[in-house]
Amino acid sequence: MQRKICTIGNSQGVSLPSEVLEKLHLAVGSAVEVKLDEDQSRIVIEPVKKKKYPKGIDEKFVSQVNDFIEKYRPALDELSRK
Repeated sequence: MQRKICTIGNSQGVSLPSEVLEKLHLAVGSAVEVKLDEDQSRIVIEPVKKKKYPKGIDEKFVSQVNDFIEKYRPALDELSRK
């Protein structure tokens, strides 16, 4: 199916047909990965796959740990050298 590039604020974008979004279980706010395939001269848009965590560990917990690591990275790096 052919689509046109349109202006979205200060950027450009392409609208995605609702039937495609429905089949991929995507909606407004869903995360997608945009890649450039230079060999084939094409843009690839793929849904971001949710990571599965071990039982008892949820996405919120992982997010909190990642935020902690990012906030205290310099201190953690220094501790790892001791």
